[in-house]
Amino acid sequence: MVDDDLSCYEQPLNERIRTFLRVEHLLTRLSHHRADTSHWGRRATVEATLDLLNVMSRHDIRGEASKALVTRRGTLAALAERDDIDTRALTDILAEIDARAGELARIPPQFAAYRLRDDELLKSVNNRTAIAGGTCSFDVPAYRHWLRQSDARITADIDRWIAPIETIGAGVGLVLRMLREASTADAYTAKSGVFLHQTASNTQLIRVFVADDDVFPEISAGRHRATVRFMCDVDGRSRQASRDVDFHMACSRL
Repeated sequence: MVDDDLSCYEQPLNERIRTFLRVEHLLTRLSHHRADTSHWGRRATVEATLDLLNVMSRHDIRGEASKALVTRRGTLAALAERDDIDTRALTDILAEIDARAGELARIPPQFAAYRLRDDELLKSVNNRTAIAGGTCSFDVPAYRHWLRQSDARITADIDRWIAPIETIGAGVGLVLRMLREASTADAYTAKSGVFLHQTASNTQLIRVFVADDDVFPEISAGRHRATVRFMCDVDGRSRQASRDVDFHMACSRL
């Protein structure tokens, strides 16, 4: 068990978890901006929504989350006959998996691509976001017009756009939560700022917890070995720490 005030750095070891972490990051950003109903807050909310739609149009995140949940459910269900299992906790997590999997199944596989193609406003804004300042009022007057609508109208549109995104995000969040809870962190020391670790087969996520605010880890990992290199700021440049650094690390897999 590690303290909640430690800084946590995560390194995914496969493309599925890498994409899930990006979705989690973008959803956190969306949640932050969504609370701001000012003109610029609305703009930031639309940009965050478009980022998520673009990611979900390029990757089958709905399908990947569904597969991960089904696989994990099978693993957990097989534990039901063991005497050392908390039956109530197992029943609760299986029910949660079933609920999330059912919600994901009701979302069309290509919903994000369809939304970007068929929603005229989102399509117009999305086509301009790659250009610095490309969503000025003279570039997309329809966007300017939409931003001047009532809060109720704008909120209703945003809620409609992000409803399936949040459903997929809930499934992704459950997968990541189970993955993070699948292992405990152990204490290690990086001698002269470097630590080498033999990772177990099928490790999906490495988490490094640091109490020292003067350093941060750079994590590189392959199928069998991980290297944690602690860096510090020297005159505005990152340099490897020359001293020993104590930290905790967890290697997770489902």
